[in-house]
Amino acid sequence: MSGIFLYLLVDAITLRWYHGVMGLRGPKPKGKVKIKWSANFAYAIGLIATDGCLYKDGRHISLTSLDLEQLNNFNKALDMNVKISTKQAGAGKSCTHIQFSDVLFHRFLISIGVTQAKSKTISGVDVPKKYFFDFLRGCLDGDGCFYSYWDPRWRSSHMFYLTFSSASLKHIEWLRREINERANSIGHISKAHNKSSIYNLKYAKKEALVIIKKMYYSPNVLCLSRKKEKIQKTLLVEKKQQCLYV
Repeated sequence: MSGIFLYLLVDAITLRWYHGVMGLRGPKPKGKVKIKWSANFAYAIGLIATDGCLYKDGRHISLTSLDLEQLNNFNKALDMNVKISTKQAGAGKSCTHIQFSDVLFHRFLISIGVTQAKSKTISGVDVPKKYFFDFLRGCLDGDGCFYSYWDPRWRSSHMFYLTFSSASLKHIEWLRREINERANSIGHISKAHNKSSIYNLKYAKKEALVIIKKMYYSPNVLCLSRKKEKIQKTLLVEKKQQCLYV
């Protein structure tokens, strides 16, 4: 090793130490995401809280979905243009996802309760009351579902349910409290039959309708169109059913 090279190496190490001691760590990191609450921003937080992932490196965030529309909505909600790519999932299957680096947004997500390895650890999320149902709509599009069926036991037999799912019981209990406070809807918590580690928060018909109206308060809200259309078709059937028995 030449003397000049050794001198430069020692000098670089000394400079790095000096910056660390003096608190000089280079330029402040720039965020890709503008951290400002809005309906779209809250919707994106809901998606992250369900289908997102915060990496342990303290900077990377990703969202995985089989719906390209969901990923495009995520980009739109955060005013980004991150490339949608394909990655390998289990059993040789592939799926689409968005991954980007943003130290400041990563820190923000942790500060509001979106934890790393969140599946079983996430609890409450600090969302402004004004945007709670935008956040909830993101949760529905992420890990929620809506279904309906005809019950042959009754004359007026059209039933429908709104369900939110999570591996974290604390998160499901928090959602239930928040929804009850804002929509006066109690719901019911149960474990999924086929997946014992998944908890479901379920709302039937009357309660579901109240929550749906609050989530889809405008025809222009950002959402997954297939779920919205499914809900709209079911509500149309319900309306016709009510007309028959008035």
